[in-house]
Amino acid sequence: MTIQTESTGYEKTILSDLQGAWINFRKSVIEDAGFTGWEKVLFHTDEAMSWETVRNLKLMPPLVLVIRNLCLQGKASKDVLTWLNEVHEILEEVLEEYSE
Repeated sequence: MTIQTESTGYEKTILSDLQGAWINFRKSVIEDAGFTGWEKVLFHTDEAMSWETVRNLKLMPPLVLVIRNLCLQGKASKDVLTWLNEVHEILEEVLEEYSE
């Protein structure tokens, strides 16, 4: 009988950068939870980070737009908007890289 072991050879890709940016964005939303609509932002963030969306990356840009609108309307902090911009920039790179 063989025992399965965890692979040790992982390759860092732009997708891991995107995941990290989403995680940092989500954390900043939770830390700044006082702005109007922050719960909706979390809902859409979780949807954007879901397996279904990651498997079909073209679903992500409209979610980023909805999230940006909610953050701007709710007067989210500069930190939240900075991380959202990071998500947007990396997402553009991902879409460019994976569209080929």
